[in-house]
Amino acid sequence: MDTLETRELRYFVTVAEELHFSRAAERLGIAQPPLSRAIAQLERRLGVTLLDRNRRGVTLTDAGRVLLDEARTVLDATSAAARRTRRAASATNRLTLATKAGTNHELLRKLLDAHAGEPDAVDIDVLLCGMGEQARMLRDGRADVALMQRPFDALAGFDTEDLLTEQQVAILPAGHPLAARTSLTMADISDVADLPVARWPRQDGIYEPGPGPEIHDQSQLAQLIALGHTMAVLCASSRSWLWNGHAAVPLTDAPHVTTVLAWPPHSRSRAVAGLLRTATRLR
Repeated sequence: MDTLETRELRYFVTVAEELHFSRAAERLGIAQPPLSRAIAQLERRLGVTLLDRNRRGVTLTDAGRVLLDEARTVLDATSAAARRTRRAASATNRLTLATKAGTNHELLRKLLDAHAGEPDAVDIDVLLCGMGEQARMLRDGRADVALMQRPFDALAGFDTEDLLTEQQVAILPAGHPLAARTSLTMADISDVADLPVARWPRQDGIYEPGPGPEIHDQSQLAQLIALGHTMAVLCASSRSWLWNGHAAVPLTDAPHVTTVLAWPPHSRSRAVAGLLRTATRLR
């Protein structure tokens, strides 16, 4: 049988994320035995092994990794359908825009100010999020539109409009010798043993290996740079939030970053279309 229930997909995704049946059951608010039976029944119906279970723990099989990706997409779609249906029935006409905290402050301010002056303007709620979270928010309906960045964010599956392309800069402690330079290369900053580059999580939440500290948010990054513990490579517009203890030096060979307005391709929202018209006039 090819039909899958959202309940069993939710059960499977929770186990796949926890890789531990007891923790997954606690997270779901159910007992472990019925959860184990549900996963075993799902495997029998599909005719595949989704999870390898042994004394060392639980791991995903190749089939399990495929189902995890597909199940997340399905669950996000059902959540989005519910949220957008409720918003469509609401008496208020507003949009939710997701953006990573600290990114393109000036561009966002100009976009919001310009849109507010349009005759068909709607109220816009700005939803600040962490690294790479915008795509998930668009897919599950928490956001209607998002500011995202190419080449860093996953844009596959969305419609986009380019807004701003800019170079990248190295954000350094103001007292570091490299801060006095007028420009740097990627090789220059990769060879600095006393100032490793900060590491952000990938789309899957995993950090790449390296000597730099794992960064969770902008405030943590700003503090560690000011203390001389790390540096960061960011788009030039990040200068808007720099502290007195920071310095920004252009990187001559780093790829340029393009900020885009992104939205789900099936959107028929007049409010989204209105914001897009405003955005294209700002370019």
